[in-house]
Amino acid sequence: MKILLLGKNGQVGWELQRALAPLGELVALDFDSPGPLVADFSKPESLAVTVRAVAPQVIVNAAAHTAVDKAESEPELARSINSTAPGVLAREAATLGAWLVHYSTDYVFDGSGSTPWVEDSPTGPLSIYGRTKLEGEQLIRASGCRHLIFRTSWVYAARGGNFAKTMLRLAMERDKLSVIDDQIGAPTGADLLADVTAHALRTALQRPDVAGTYHAVAAGETSWHGYAKHVIEFARAAGQAIKVAPDAIAPVPTSAFPTAAARPANSRMATDKLRSAFSLTLPAWQSGVERMLREVLNLA
Repeated sequence: MKILLLGKNGQVGWELQRALAPLGELVALDFDSPGPLVADFSKPESLAVTVRAVAPQVIVNAAAHTAVDKAESEPELARSINSTAPGVLAREAATLGAWLVHYSTDYVFDGSGSTPWVEDSPTGPLSIYGRTKLEGEQLIRASGCRHLIFRTSWVYAARGGNFAKTMLRLAMERDKLSVIDDQIGAPTGADLLADVTAHALRTALQRPDVAGTYHAVAAGETSWHGYAKHVIEFARAAGQAIKVAPDAIAPVPTSAFPTAAARPANSRMATDKLRSAFSLTLPAWQSGVERMLREVLNLA
């Protein structure tokens, strides 16, 4: 089996290179990959040429325009990467009879209420990022290709920048911190998403009836404030030089940090469908975060 992975150098794409390798021949590309095959999502039709040249049985799209605030000022680029390009991949997948795996986001919802979103909850994105990701989903479904769409949230990885690393740096520099406490979600590791993808693909190749949209996040929930406190206290207990005191991490509302793009307050996502379809148990968000921290902090 040949698998075409696009967006190989992103947080999820990097982990997918590991998780997908045992499943078959892996062709992994990014926008700046050398050689004749291109994966430039700003030029969606160029992706069709690449897909036809590789002729894969599975296409995994880990590329996205994820700069949420920047998308507000460059909506056409965001639409090209998040919507038009996935639509091209879906069209080509349908022609080849290939599977398409694609990642979406809790930003397709409006963030209201406190009930976890299910896969068929009404959508209502608040931002350009959310709207373009929803459009990408819709184009994939309309293509008729066999697909797995995984909606996720609050993604992190040991590689590259992330919220936890930022909080650690600030906690080592400052006496006080203020962190948003009225947005609720589940920090989800890129490694977990990659492993879930590989497991789900194995099932899908044997059971095409599992095609569809799934919510894929770690178990449990927290606020950004709760997430920050967990990270900082873990590092403190591990002997790191934390300057901020435990009682000097203040919870504040979203309005304390204005941004160009609105963030959903409720990013809770129900994973019952995913766990049932693929016989999965999803770990608590704390375990994944602690594993990442051990790697970042070089702990045994």
